[in-house]
Amino acid sequence: MPVPITGINARAFVIPTDYPEADGMLEWDSTTLVLVQAEAGGEVGVGYTYASHSAATLINDLFPKILTGMDVLAIPACWKKMCRAVRNLGNSGQAACAVAAVDTALWDLKARILNVSLCDLMGVAKPSVPVYGSGGFTTYDDARITEQIDGWLEQGITMAKIKIGTHPEIDIDRVGTARRALGVNPELFVDANGAYTVKQALAFAHRFTDYKVTWFEEPVSSDNLTGLRQIRDAGPAGMDITAGEYGFTLFEHRQMLDAHAVDVLQIDVTRCQGYTGFMQAAALAQAANIPVSSHCAPALHLPVCLHVPHLRHMEYFHDHVRIEKMLFDGAPLIKEGYLVPDRAQPGHGLEFREKDAERFAV
Repeated sequence: MPVPITGINARAFVIPTDYPEADGMLEWDSTTLVLVQAEAGGEVGVGYTYASHSAATLINDLFPKILTGMDVLAIPACWKKMCRAVRNLGNSGQAACAVAAVDTALWDLKARILNVSLCDLMGVAKPSVPVYGSGGFTTYDDARITEQIDGWLEQGITMAKIKIGTHPEIDIDRVGTARRALGVNPELFVDANGAYTVKQALAFAHRFTDYKVTWFEEPVSSDNLTGLRQIRDAGPAGMDITAGEYGFTLFEHRQMLDAHAVDVLQIDVTRCQGYTGFMQAAALAQAANIPVSSHCAPALHLPVCLHVPHLRHMEYFHDHVRIEKMLFDGAPLIKEGYLVPDRAQPGHGLEFREKDAERFAV
């Protein structure tokens, strides 16, 4: 029988970082979590995105009136209605993030109503997913990079990523610091966040081989699909060129794949219109024989990452790991470098801690 949606509500919370952070293009000192709670059948589902507080305003203004009364078990219909409702606002950016937060809440709600874990509702292709440690911000000195990598190694995480691009003149030294901290065998990733030109990126890519870098993320802007393809074609063997975190719609992911711009497609459930959008983008990548990796928000990504058969790994991003542990009960724990779900809990298993979040409310 249909289970009508009875409520949709969004709120924003601004959480300061634990240390100044920057990548090749931006600096920041806080992260905004936009939380959605959806109600139906006496249950409450939770979803969220990392975006501007304006996404919460958009959700509250637009989605309750179009979703209330719809069947929460019919998520494709709800998702289609939300995407149509934001057409005149533009489907990308904050509108896509707003759809994502509600879509993830509806999936969680559906699983709770059915009293099953979300990974079992979607169906699993694997019992756990490997993660790579992600941080190494360009504001970090050598000691802080080393300390962070040591912490990941202690958790059994054997892959690590650092940011580069703010000061290209010291990027080789920073990569060397990361390699010494990791040791000889663990995989080392770098992320320029689009800070380089094509020729700069190619030059750095070849120099990074001295430090066994196997992953070069956004060497140039992800909007520069021709440049990404040039770097992919001319870069060192054994080094993946990756991007996709700014793919807000299915069509943006398709453009990246059609351009043969990446070796691995990154997908972000908090931006790509939710779990529904993630599965669609992953299917496109599978048809193109391109593996996928999730971007940030590991606790939210885990169910859908377990579902995707060609997923390589998940990003264990410092900011979001910290926030998910601060504000939610049930955030999954690392076991020997893998995230393992608690399949005894309904939904994605996350419970929002209202009292702990109050001081961050916008």
